Amino acid sequence: MDAPLFTNDAIVFGILMISLGFVFYTESRKTGFWHKFYKIVPGLFMAYLIPAIFTTLGVISAEPWEITTSSGDLVIGKSQLYYVASRFLLPAALVLMTLSIDLKAVFNLGSKALIMFFTGTIGIIIGGPLAILIISIFSPETVGGAGFDAVWRGLSTLAGSWIGGGANQTAMLEIYQYNPSKYGGMVFVDIVIANIWMAIILIGIGKKEKINKWLKADTTAIEELKEKVTQFSSSVHRNPTLTDTMIMLAIAFGTVGLGHLLGKQLSAGFGSLVNGIESETTKNIFSFLGSSFFWLISIATVIAIVLSFTKARNYEGAGASKLGSVFIYILVATIGMKMDLTLIFDNKGLIAIGLVWMTIHAGLLIFVAKIIKAPYFFLAVGSQANVGGAASAPIVASAFHPSLATVGVLLAVFGYAVGTVGAIICTILMEIAATL
Repeated sequence: MDAPLFTNDAIVFGILMISLGFVFYTESRKTGFWHKFYKIVPGLFMAYLIPAIFTTLGVISAEPWEITTSSGDLVIGKSQLYYVASRFLLPAALVLMTLSIDLKAVFNLGSKALIMFFTGTIGIIIGGPLAILIISIFSPETVGGAGFDAVWRGLSTLAGSWIGGGANQTAMLEIYQYNPSKYGGMVFVDIVIANIWMAIILIGIGKKEKINKWLKADTTAIEELKEKVTQFSSSVHRNPTLTDTMIMLAIAFGTVGLGHLLGKQLSAGFGSLVNGIESETTKNIFSFLGSSFFWLISIATVIAIVLSFTKARNYEGAGASKLGSVFIYILVATIGMKMDLTLIFDNKGLIAIGLVWMTIHAGLLIFVAKIIKAPYFFLAVGSQANVGGAASAPIVASAFHPSLATVGVLLAVFGYAVGTVGAIICTILMEIAATL
């Protein structure tokens, strides 16, 4: 693709930070237009949307770009901001937000969190074949193809991504051998549909009270958890010194460093074990164990939970979760810059399949939430733990309250474990639907 106006990551990062500064400044207004605006649209959504607009206008881009120099040389580049945010700032944020977690209170949230997570998984499993059946009525060629060009094979990678994550998506590509030259179209649908759905969820957070009232949800356990964390934070509150800030950063990024070190070794070790399995199906089911990102997030979360039982949790009083929230907002901005809004109108057939698929997923979640009276928090996080994985589930969870970020992480990590099995079931059903 053509190069954006700004290709230097230092400049792009400056633009993202100015965007976040604008969002926080306008959201802090107590009167006037912005006060009314943010009653409808949450600030977190704007932190995501503004970078997306800049990408759409060609100002910045997270996608690979090309430049031909005056001497005729072709230079290919790509922004590294999302990689840095997801591999460094995200695990650091998880550490800082989990330091003060009350694990017992998290478990007291009950079974509804798991019920909504599995509902989201089932929604993806049945949504794929139903989407194929529905779209085939209007456009049979969209869901057609033969051999390794069969659309259902490509859609299997979406199932892997939307139940588990990137490792599961790659596993499905290996299992069903979809034409690599067409795989980019599936990645495109993954990005567009997943980001549209995340945007809708973020907008819903701004109306969570009305949604919970409609669902007749009991939010007592969630409010108790938030209250316990708030009371603890107040009890240890102090004006942070430079020493406090440096120690918090040392804890956070020291853990990130250890996570990268151990994650690389564990992913290599388990990857070798998995590759030694004779059964291809079993091998791909456990392929997520070879993902260094899976181990990074898991290690960071475990260490943070251990630290929550030590005096390190008192750094919540010095603003640990606030510092973690800064990192989360930067991550949101880098996710936003991955979204070119004009791409929604390209590849309309596959986009239509994705939209129907995600609508079924959302509809099932809403139906079950209404029946069991689950709070919108469980619906949103249960969905994102499937569709968004470890990169976005904590973002959505922390938008309700920083103390809830760990819930998103735990569910997302669980999604890695069931991702490939669920995606295989979904793909079998999609193959049947495509041949009817």
